[in-house]
Amino acid sequence: MTPTLSPAGKHLHIAIIPDGNRRWAKERNLHPWKGHEQATENFRTLTEWCLQSPDVAILTVWCFSTENWKRDPKEIAELMSMLERYLRKERKGFTEKKTRFCHSGRRDRIPPTLAKLIADVEEETKEKAAFTLHLAVDYGGKDEVIRAIERVNGKATDESIRSCLDHPELSDIDLIVRTSGEQRTSNFCLWQSTYAEWEFSPKYFPDFTADDLAQAIEHFHERKRRFGA
Repeated sequence: MTPTLSPAGKHLHIAIIPDGNRRWAKERNLHPWKGHEQATENFRTLTEWCLQSPDVAILTVWCFSTENWKRDPKEIAELMSMLERYLRKERKGFTEKKTRFCHSGRRDRIPPTLAKLIADVEEETKEKAAFTLHLAVDYGGKDEVIRAIERVNGKATDESIRSCLDHPELSDIDLIVRTSGEQRTSNFCLWQSTYAEWEFSPKYFPDFTADDLAQAIEHFHERKRRFGA
């Protein structure tokens, strides 16, 4: 399937790996989920900024990886609750702000109430086109590619595998921002990030501001992308 948005020009697909929430909380002698709570509020601010930006058409945020199930069950439960509360609170606003919401990742392991809510909000907002908020929950790049290959009917080609990804209609990622000083890809959007530019911020995600994101995009515009040429 051909992407609906061009990866060039002013229609950027920005992705964020929001690292450092637990370290932010630990440095303040707080429970880990307090860092996630602060991150959720920051996420709202960044989403609103992207919605108003003339550059950003798609914002992808990696909320929970396929490897994150190794964490403390209490922390996982709180994270899932936060995601559900976030979607219930923002649901009406997505429609009002012409924001399409979509999800990548597995749905068979997350709480059924969250899985249903995700499906409902996706359905309600599927015709919205001004801006796309794409959340990766129980998501891993390898897992997505494996699931896509399993769905391919016939010969596996670049086009046939792409058409079976979770959201083949989304353009490939232009810029990935990873916070907290970590500098690794960590199994994130392996297919869609083939020619993505990377920006690594030393700040923990709860402290990462819209100004920081604007600066990352400014740095992106200063780079020359050759796509292998």
